[in-house]
Amino acid sequence: MPSQLPPVRYRIRPHRPEAHLFEIVCTVADPDPAGQGFRLPAWIPGSYMIREFARNIVSLAASAQGRPVPVDKLDKHSWRAHPVPRGAALTLTYEVYAWDLSVRAAHLDATHGFFNGTSVFVAVDGKTERPCFVDIVRPEGNEYRDWRVVTALPRARDDIGAAWAYGFGVYQAADYDELIDHPVEMGRFTLAHFEAGGARHDIALTGRHDCDIERLSADLRRICEWQIELFGAPPPVDYYAFLTMVVGDGYGGLEHRASTALLTSRADLPWKGMPGMPDGYKGFLGLCSHEYFHSWNVKRIKPAAFTPYELGAENYTRLLWAFEGFTSYYDDLALVRSGVIALEDYLGLLGKTISNVLRTPGRLKQSVAESSFDAWIKYYRQDENAPNAIVSYYAKGALIALALDLQLRSATGGRAALDDVMRLLWQRHGLTGVGVQEDGIFAAVAEVGARHGSEALGKRLSRWLKETVAGTEDPPLARLFKSFGVEYRAEPGGKGPTLGIKLAAGEARIANVCEGGPAQRAGMSAGDVLVALDGLRASASSLDAALSRHAVGDEVDIHVFRRDELMCFRVELGAQPADSVTLKLLRRPSAAAAHLRRGWLGG
Repeated sequence: MPSQLPPVRYRIRPHRPEAHLFEIVCTVADPDPAGQGFRLPAWIPGSYMIREFARNIVSLAASAQGRPVPVDKLDKHSWRAHPVPRGAALTLTYEVYAWDLSVRAAHLDATHGFFNGTSVFVAVDGKTERPCFVDIVRPEGNEYRDWRVVTALPRARDDIGAAWAYGFGVYQAADYDELIDHPVEMGRFTLAHFEAGGARHDIALTGRHDCDIERLSADLRRICEWQIELFGAPPPVDYYAFLTMVVGDGYGGLEHRASTALLTSRADLPWKGMPGMPDGYKGFLGLCSHEYFHSWNVKRIKPAAFTPYELGAENYTRLLWAFEGFTSYYDDLALVRSGVIALEDYLGLLGKTISNVLRTPGRLKQSVAESSFDAWIKYYRQDENAPNAIVSYYAKGALIALALDLQLRSATGGRAALDDVMRLLWQRHGLTGVGVQEDGIFAAVAEVGARHGSEALGKRLSRWLKETVAGTEDPPLARLFKSFGVEYRAEPGGKGPTLGIKLAAGEARIANVCEGGPAQRAGMSAGDVLVALDGLRASASSLDAALSRHAVGDEVDIHVFRRDELMCFRVELGAQPADSVTLKLLRRPSAAAAHLRRGWLGG
């Protein structure tokens, strides 16, 4: 039944695009008689780090009946306006500085505007359950007359304009939570449309590009249709938007309930006549697939700790390995299962993921459950020692999902798969809105294993999963691949001996020093700048060639600058670790392996 209480109304306009300022007006018809409170989120769902969006508010004032109303700041992101006369509406007007070219915040200049609601819309204390209306206003000036708007936020029913008019005007949300979960892009952009599962999908590309939009639309349609089929039609939304900012060098994505905000390099988009499937384009499709899969897994199937979100402080869960890691497994799997990439391409992507995890010593110290819980202070705040101290719940979570999928399929002769676990979670949690408890994934695995195999199988797999996410052992992928006719080969990733360091891109500065490696044992540190190896100048481009002239066990003199001091270290060179994994399809797999492989990868 519609709320009889007055809605909260917002107005947002690019006030001074050249100064990167949005002006927002929030009007409350019936403010709290004791003084109305307001607060701005400190973080955005999907990016687990306190970001302090309130720091971008550069001015704030309140008024009622044409007169100023004093406002007290209570803490870093909360305010309270003084009481106003009975029956008077309260208006809060503030400016937000928007110069964060990312998918997480807001960005505005004379070429376009973009914002997430968490960056610009204050929550009104005691009224967050009310309907919200927002008037999105075109910036002033003839140079902006051809700007349009794209967002999954619905148009207000009483507003003029068709549903797909892409115009400025009034939009609506059922409550504050919905309001802030629909990013908005405005400006000049390329638009394309396709239908999947009966739902309209838009692709909006902002920025200079030469994208083959027809190919991109066709590939995304196949990916979206496969994901819809996995969970069962209809899709959870009747409209979805891929809001894509195209730049010279960039990568990122953030999920929302009916859209995603994306950042991509223009070189990663397909162009007319592009042959094959370049790595950059595969990466972009994988990113789109990842964010689209979140429409089910994390936006609707979500941890109980996120129902509801508390946006003023950290929300802790140990389950991000399932919500981000399982999604990371399915993002590339959807590419091959939908036929967009070949089997060999998929195995190449999978080999890279395995290699990246093996090159992270931190996986032997931190479990993915711990990584999930500490995302707020570790994963999203990485420093030079991060590879030695933490593990990615995205990447290792994906490998755990892979290992669980292969075990389910192998143990049941292909009758069960991780797909069944995801569908069970969708039925129990996605469609009901009931959050997943911290042991909920393990219970779902036990139920699927028992239903398609035996109770003992369900318990065994559930116990394996629980021990794996709480421990630091690597999943037994080499053994599991054999049952699917896939050869697993791990070899050294480079030629010659190694120092056990990683250089910053294009620099002779050490970015990371490997735990227990030759450089660390000798006393070298992240931040050191290489000067010479055995008395000859060293650079980022010449280091590998110089090392290749030596053997494992040789000692070399390395000169570096640490701060402004020249230092020399005697380093005993070590062997390259076997951390480069390649996967190959066996040409003549057994009938059983071929059957399992078809069920897993299709084709």
